[in-house]
Amino acid sequence: MKYKTAGHKCPCGCGNLVFTPLSPADWQLSYDGYGVTLTPSIGNWNYDCKSHYWIVNNKVRYASRWNDFEIDMVKKKELRDKKQYFKKRRKRNFRNWIYKILSLSCFV
Repeated sequence: MKYKTAGHKCPCGCGNLVFTPLSPADWQLSYDGYGVTLTPSIGNWNYDCKSHYWIVNNKVRYASRWNDFEIDMVKKKELRDKKQYFKKRRKRNFRNWIYKILSLSCFV
């Protein structure tokens, strides 16, 4: 949790290390006292294996194999979603900053 990243070896057996950033715009990790769940699914599109799976309560659940077109489409969608998420976040942070400045100026 310190580094906001989860890491594991790819379950297909290729030996690649998989790191998933933890944030509202990426993956979420939950632990219920018994097992770890990582959502959404993990698609290792940049590895030769191109494995696709979920980790639910410490178990790997394989998803269907995606073709190159499907992978390209989801990469584009994820990029759009992240840009939108951070754009909203920047606006909210800027708005909060302005409110703080305005509220401080009332006491001067």
